[in-house]
Amino acid sequence: MKRTTGTDRSITSRWRPATQAVRAGTWRSEQGETSEAMFLTSGYSYENAETAEARFRGEDAGMTYSRLQNPTVAMLEERIALMDGAEACRVQASGMAAMTAALLCQLSAGDHVVAGRAAFGSCRWLVDQLCPRFGISATTIDARDNAQWEAAIKPNTKVFFFETPANPTMDMVDLQFVCDLAKRHGIVTVVDNAFCTASLQRPIEFGADVVAYSATKLMDGQGRVLAGAVTGSADFINNVLLPFQRNTGPNLSPFNAWVVLKGLETLDLRVRRQSENALEVGRFLEGRVPRISHPGLPSHPQHNLAMRQMDGCGPIFSFEVEDRKQAFALLNALKLIDISNNIGDSRSLLCHNASTTHYSVSAEARAEMGVSEGMLRINVGLEDPRDVIDDLDQALVKAGL
Repeated sequence: MKRTTGTDRSITSRWRPATQAVRAGTWRSEQGETSEAMFLTSGYSYENAETAEARFRGEDAGMTYSRLQNPTVAMLEERIALMDGAEACRVQASGMAAMTAALLCQLSAGDHVVAGRAAFGSCRWLVDQLCPRFGISATTIDARDNAQWEAAIKPNTKVFFFETPANPTMDMVDLQFVCDLAKRHGIVTVVDNAFCTASLQRPIEFGADVVAYSATKLMDGQGRVLAGAVTGSADFINNVLLPFQRNTGPNLSPFNAWVVLKGLETLDLRVRRQSENALEVGRFLEGRVPRISHPGLPSHPQHNLAMRQMDGCGPIFSFEVEDRKQAFALLNALKLIDISNNIGDSRSLLCHNASTTHYSVSAEARAEMGVSEGMLRINVGLEDPRDVIDDLDQALVKAGL
């Protein structure tokens, strides 16, 4: 394959994320295709035994096996890295594969992690359940409170791990403060940026070391495939993450990589339109429900921080009704919005987190995180927001609100 201007970093690094999402990292075969080619192959052949040896020794740049390299996957990795402002990227089979790899590739028995307590249920499981099995201790804190980050540091603290905005509470973390603090203490920051992507927030610009994604969400954005990604320095990706990934195998298939590449082409358009739609829906819900947590609304306690860090509010926010019974009544009255635990989709989706995404988290931990029995998380899609509002309006009435 021949490389195009889309792989020349002296050119692509000057492009803005919306342009990079369409053009960056593009390779072309001798056919000159405009749309990225899909290489559905697990292995590669060699002209002779010496070439095979040279590739495995790292002396020849060719590919050896799709668990290590694949042209379609490599294009996606280059594109995401450039959008993030990172030196390198490796993609994984799912968002949770990315989160797991980003942590375990650099942690050993005796290390300590400080994590935001408000997090996706499976991310909390990594910190609360998986890490301790390997002798890795963890402290969960209210990540909104800068003082708690500093107070939680121990001599063996290796990683700060957090989401901003957090899923589903929409808690914000002060990226600049936390990243600066981590650097002063030699701690690696791992930021889950799935709710924003590089179109709305670029943690590396604030000093983050590692950024992790569920590319299933906004990057694909149409509910088609599972995918994850981790970006960071070339040294971290190639010398810390890659050995772990190469030998444990949480790799992304070429087909799924191609689907995400197609999703990225419309990412900037989708995420900005969905942010606008979500703000309109949020304004409707404010005052109709007991509590709403939407970073784009002035009522959010960290609204100013959100607007400093993000280029838009994103399509996802949460709100609360009285209890689980009323939440279920609202969900069951929906006509347009789907009941689904996915997010980042072009369709509007609503779910009850305590009984779905955070079902595996103890009731005590959910209370600590702020995931109440009446909390609902909405992903506002690309439908006309007036239709979404109409559907919520009639469902609220039927639920007694």
